[in-house]
Amino acid sequence: MLAAMLLLMLTGCKQKKESEQTMLTPPTTECIVKYTPVKDQGQSSLCWMYAMLATIESEHLMRGDSVNLSPHFVARQMLEQQAEQYYLSDGRKPIVMRGVCSQLIDLLMSGGICQFDSYKSDVNYNVLVRKIEETAKASISKRSGVKRLRKNVKRLLDSEIRPELNYVFMYGAEYSPQEFARSVCRDDEYVALTSFTHHPFGERFALEVPDNHGRYQFLNLPIDTLMTHIEKALRHGHPVCWEGDTSEMLFSFAKGIARLVNEKEYVTQDKRQYEFERFTTTDDHCMEIVGIAHSPKGKKYFICKNSWGSENPYGGLMYMSENYLRAKTIGIWMTQEAFHL
Repeated sequence: MLAAMLLLMLTGCKQKKESEQTMLTPPTTECIVKYTPVKDQGQSSLCWMYAMLATIESEHLMRGDSVNLSPHFVARQMLEQQAEQYYLSDGRKPIVMRGVCSQLIDLLMSGGICQFDSYKSDVNYNVLVRKIEETAKASISKRSGVKRLRKNVKRLLDSEIRPELNYVFMYGAEYSPQEFARSVCRDDEYVALTSFTHHPFGERFALEVPDNHGRYQFLNLPIDTLMTHIEKALRHGHPVCWEGDTSEMLFSFAKGIARLVNEKEYVTQDKRQYEFERFTTTDDHCMEIVGIAHSPKGKKYFICKNSWGSENPYGGLMYMSENYLRAKTIGIWMTQEAFHL
């Protein structure tokens, strides 16, 4: 009997701990920026597109301007470019869907953008990439040239995603996709920030993560300074685009939370660096940070808009602990205006 009571007590403690981990009652919101509806990136590795576009959308909502942008339109432009590179490299430069958020800005400037409702799709990009590679391989074997390749890839993308748009209509005006892109984002509007000690603070460097194919530059800041910039931006109504590690045991989209196993341990600059250099902090995913909240005990959380759909307790949002953000951030993006607050 005594043994059964002890077992029940131990089981109860475990259940209570798990119940607390689910955090069914969200923390109290301190501040939150406006954001567009949560999207679902589906069968793709395009979180970086979704997160950066969401950040741009929130910036416009803050200014009283409503835009809801299509990642599929940008993905199409990228696939067209990469198909050509695949051909010209004789298949040695593979088609990849992963990237960093700075790349999204370049794609906007070169290929343009349109509204989300004008260009939607449920395409499986993993399958589509294989089809494009097979199309390019056929062109390589026949030595048919870039012009023929472009026609074949265009036909495939029209079928698999949807036909491309030549014009964007907004508020009674007609734009080319490139004109519309320049109206929603300047090429120098956003600054990329990071925090690692293998490069000097205060300098820019090409962050050494696999997805930084274009060797985009990040301004290196101490982690305390980086956290201050994030908080200041959010409290002034600016969103922040986040890239970091989601492989941790207590990162759970289903529960809507991201915590470290040991939340009581303060995350120092040295601890960040140690985990980055030993590959226990990895570059996995991107989200938009839209707000700050706190638990009844005063523990700080950052509210993130994910791109995995809305099927979790918070409609697709996640609550990331302050310690998780300190430890697992690879890089962030914010407007120059937010950075210089």
